[in-house]
Amino acid sequence: MAELIYSAIASLDGYVADERGDFDWAAPDEEVHAFVNDLERPIGTYLYGRRMYETMVAWETMADEAPVMQDFARIWQAADKIVYSRTLEKASSARTRIEREFDAAAVRQMKASAERDITVGGAELAGVALRAGVVDEIQLFLNPVAVGGGKRALPDGVRLGLELLDECRFGNGVVYLHYRVR
Repeated sequence: MAELIYSAIASLDGYVADERGDFDWAAPDEEVHAFVNDLERPIGTYLYGRRMYETMVAWETMADEAPVMQDFARIWQAADKIVYSRTLEKASSARTRIEREFDAAAVRQMKASAERDITVGGAELAGVALRAGVVDEIQLFLNPVAVGGGKRALPDGVRLGLELLDECRFGNGVVYLHYRVR
């Protein structure tokens, strides 16, 4: 049985994007990116909302010369992608399908039958999945910046019991926290 993992890069005050929608402060350096790559390597399927998919689809044709970026592009391209969108007409990447509605029962069935873990990307879709009780783990990369407002990494109105599984501190001040949802 696969785990459903919500992974996000956030500011110390808990936002994935600031009030203008910017998240340039969240770009990982090489050390953090290599760590993320190792976390993503076993992922078989990415679940995205439309906006997160439109951000991530750049990895389909990434031509960056940095080895850590090329590695992530290969990892991303090898995984299946499911995009939840009522407006997206067609996918811009291989191994991608579009679903019109998030169906918690279908996600539970997917977890039960998958051989590789699944991630949910994007704070809004993750909020839906957290409210539905289908998220098993949360991985947060907290950046040493406070942005004062914007899009929250974790939804309001959801109370979760969490068990700390792992943590890591990086040279640039980023802290990784890995929790199991109880």
